[in-house]
Amino acid sequence: MARVTPIAECVGVACDIAGRPVLRGVDFKLAAGEIVGVVGPNGAGKTTLLRALLGLTPLSGGATFLDGRNTRSMNFIERAAAAAYLPQERRVVWNLPCREVVALGAVRCAGQDIAARVRSALTEVGAADLADRGVLELSGGERARILLARLIITEAPFLAADEPVAGLDPDGQLLTLDVLRRRADGGAGVCVTLHDLTLAARSCDRV
Repeated sequence: MARVTPIAECVGVACDIAGRPVLRGVDFKLAAGEIVGVVGPNGAGKTTLLRALLGLTPLSGGATFLDGRNTRSMNFIERAAAAAYLPQERRVVWNLPCREVVALGAVRCAGQDIAARVRSALTEVGAADLADRGVLELSGGERARILLARLIITEAPFLAADEPVAGLDPDGQLLTLDVLRRRADGGAGVCVTLHDLTLAARSCDRV
């Protein structure tokens, strides 16, 4: 049987932050069609693991791969096509209309009706009525939905979401994880960091 290339992979990864060892000898594989939950206490290295997978954090050892390619050999545009990242900080600098914020994620939509894709993404996250609102005028939970829409419109094969349900009400938590579940069912590989073990057990294929 032919070997299936993982969507994302760590091999013996080590990372140091400000001279402190955070990850040591981490091996990890994520397949297309699955959600893997990463759990652990604050400061355990969950965010560092995601950023290492994305090539955003320098490694002190080992290697990371996106769709079989060493991230060190990939330029920014190639990594943006292979992966999309939802950081835990919901920071937006400019008060753009929400539809424009979502459209920023449409890096793979050349030749398509981006406006229609934006409407579809906003509808999927339950935020169609926010399309023309300024993103800085929203509540934290509403802004989280807009950034989730920006993530899914990328159609990247690897989606990394860092604590995407933090601070959300129960409905928002379930909606977020259901959206990510649909992306995995559609063939993406999803890695998500979580603190709630019940949500992890409900939504993830592996923890």
